[in-house]
Amino acid sequence: MKILIDKDTLLEMYRRMVRIRTFEEEANYLFLQGKIPGTLHQYDGQEAVAVGTCMHLNDEDFITSTHRPHGHSIAKGVDTKKIMAELFGRDTGCCRGKGGSMHICDMSVGVIPAIAIVGGGIPVAAGLALSFKMRKMDNVVACFFGEGASSQGAFHEGVNLSALWKLPVVFICENNLYAASTHFSKALPVDGVAPRASSYGIPGTLVDGNDVLAVFDAVGRAVEDARMGKGPTLVECRTYRRRGHSRSDPGNYRPREEVEAWMEKDPINRLGMHLLEEGTATQAELDEIGDSISGEIQEAIRFSEESPFPDPSLAHDDVFTET
Repeated sequence: MKILIDKDTLLEMYRRMVRIRTFEEEANYLFLQGKIPGTLHQYDGQEAVAVGTCMHLNDEDFITSTHRPHGHSIAKGVDTKKIMAELFGRDTGCCRGKGGSMHICDMSVGVIPAIAIVGGGIPVAAGLALSFKMRKMDNVVACFFGEGASSQGAFHEGVNLSALWKLPVVFICENNLYAASTHFSKALPVDGVAPRASSYGIPGTLVDGNDVLAVFDAVGRAVEDARMGKGPTLVECRTYRRRGHSRSDPGNYRPREEVEAWMEKDPINRLGMHLLEEGTATQAELDEIGDSISGEIQEAIRFSEESPFPDPSLAHDDVFTET
């Protein structure tokens, strides 16, 4: 069935994906130059999942993220200046330079602090969704996690409770094939994560995670069900990261042929070609989006470089301590 989506929505999908890709490419260069401390778990290659999901969410809907949070946060609407400044460890960052790459947040747009513990966001998402239900709100939670997290106890606890109480949460599994360096076939006794939904009596579906239109369609139905009180859905998005697990990982465990095949299925190129072939957009329009986003990210870098570091005397602010 052909999905009917208006031009503005399609161009916004493209814009958000390009924004994530450009941000991640620049962040990689900055890391290699020694301007960003620590490490990075980058999201480029998986843009269709975050964007296809977040296009259905408003600022009052929440997301829970992972150790790879840049894409989710950008797709949900966090200012790229705030994210970049956080990577730089500056006081103008979304966590005032205290969180770094793995703890991006902005509660004003429904992004709680990203949780770097594998699977850690799943029970938290259930708690957020329970809060919505108890207050009789029609908001939903989108819970992002990788396929490796589905083998954690937190996955069973969070999904089981959400199914039992019909909580308004959509579980978005980003199966990029590798939990760090372990292929999912060596860790799961079934072909993927979606089949596990049947154990909890909830819908489970597998979609092409590099096709933003497929993600948009599947998640849209899941979000609608959650808002109507029908409970959670598990959506497994089969996708692929363009880089290693982190900046210290060259990704040599992945066969060259596999990498090349997935690069051919790049989500941004696929949507761009769709827009051109359908006559929805011109190459000039797509180029203008790219140029605009490039300028935005360069401004975010300039803003971050010129921002002050946090005052050391404030190190204990925002920290719970015994008095």
